[in-house]
Amino acid sequence: MSESSRPYFLWDYDLTEEEVRTLLRTGDETTRIWLASRILESARYADVWRYLSLTELRALFPHLKLKPPVREAWAYALHVWETAGVDGR
Repeated sequence: MSESSRPYFLWDYDLTEEEVRTLLRTGDETTRIWLASRILESARYADVWRYLSLTELRALFPHLKLKPPVREAWAYALHVWETAGVDGR
């Protein structure tokens, strides 16, 4: 995917890859929460890590608006990684 193309998980918004990355870094909290939620709900697992670090995910996770099965799956993964000592850097 090029930086000027629209990410497949944002099919209904006119944002480029570069804009998504910029908003995740510098957007207000509401925007970052919305984007992270959208990524976890709609992006392929491998692509999640192209946009979010584990550290960022841990910080945002309590605020994310996720469907219950998605929240449960990610909460379980975060718990396993924390128990295993995965630090996300």
